[in-house]
Amino acid sequence: MANYLKRIADDILAFKLSAMGAVLVEGAKWCGKTTTCEQQAKSILYMADPQTRAQNLKRAELDVYSLLSGAKPRLIDEWQDAPQLWDAIRFVVDHSDEDVGQYILTGSSVPPQADTISHTGTGRFARIKMRPMSLWESGESSGAISLSELFAGTSARSAQGMDHSLADLAFMTCRGGWPQAIGRKGERALITAKEYLEGVVESDLSRVDGVVRNPDRVRRLMRSCARLQGTQSNLSAIRKDIQANDLKSLDEDTIQSYVAALKRIFVIEDLPAWTPELRTKGSIRTTDTRYFVDPSIAAAAMGVGPGDLGNDIRTFGFFFEAMAIRDLRVYMDALRGHVERYHDKTGLECDAVLHLDDGRYALVEIKLGGETLIGEGIGTLNKLDGLIRSKGMRPPEFKMVLTGIGSFAYEEDGIMICPLSALKQ
Repeated sequence: MANYLKRIADDILAFKLSAMGAVLVEGAKWCGKTTTCEQQAKSILYMADPQTRAQNLKRAELDVYSLLSGAKPRLIDEWQDAPQLWDAIRFVVDHSDEDVGQYILTGSSVPPQADTISHTGTGRFARIKMRPMSLWESGESSGAISLSELFAGTSARSAQGMDHSLADLAFMTCRGGWPQAIGRKGERALITAKEYLEGVVESDLSRVDGVVRNPDRVRRLMRSCARLQGTQSNLSAIRKDIQANDLKSLDEDTIQSYVAALKRIFVIEDLPAWTPELRTKGSIRTTDTRYFVDPSIAAAAMGVGPGDLGNDIRTFGFFFEAMAIRDLRVYMDALRGHVERYHDKTGLECDAVLHLDDGRYALVEIKLGGETLIGEGIGTLNKLDGLIRSKGMRPPEFKMVLTGIGSFAYEEDGIMICPLSALKQ
């Protein structure tokens, strides 16, 4: 594809294909899974193609192996429509002389018939979770500061990011990282997230498991989740928010089922809590933090646009944090790491803890910008670092305040002050 924008997942997919027989690529609709996988596939089966869908589903029932023939690696797009493909691919990989790089599967939801799959795929399948594009992938970050180099201790300590105004940041937040919106301007870019929300509300959430859900209820729930993003809100808190802001309410069982369904189609992706060995585990909160997979979903759910965020800096700060978390997750995937959040009962919290598999980690505070907020972030990082060192734990490899406003990255008293527009994996 001539206009294809390189994704961080490209290299992850190539690596996993070189090591495993099959790779499952999951993620929200429209995040670019199929297009990314098409770049490396030698043959393709589109299960959702309306011209061949019925035929392919029947073939999956009668002769599933006939769907697997083709040049390798063979891409099976939206495999969850015929869950029996999973066991068939596992069997083929298990009994083939070609032990790596045979199949790529993409999926926009966890299949409702997952219990019919007899084998987990352990040892045969690798997994990749794709998300909407980070600012580095969309060409809106200079990439002058590299997380991998910071972990290695070789990164520059000052660098130029891209010069984005507050209005630019608000636009990028509401537009989101949807590939088809990148490069568009104005309402033509913003409509993608709005239409994504409508698809989830009107059909996707009911189709995922065949349970008919009231679109109005889905919309109210997503609006409340948007208002509570970045918080460790439980089901009771969501229910109270709905009661406070709408005439109708939902019981907690209904809320739980809706949230679970939203996770199955990769719309909600909560951030796990970091529970370090501080010998004071009773004081550490273990509740996950609420986030959508992309901040534009929250903006669409709340009906806010770039102008609204520009006029409400406090709310903008929560939305910017969500965009930064999205980007950090994408970057840490490239490093085979993950992102968590620290919060204890004293009120001390750290927005993002970046973990590598070898035990190294970093502490990151996310602030929209401004001297006061950056100073608060520095204070939080130093306080948590002091607590960690006092307990004899391994110290962080680096500490960072990740900002929105500002285009220059620099170091202050051992802490990186880095705009999101300068960061990459």
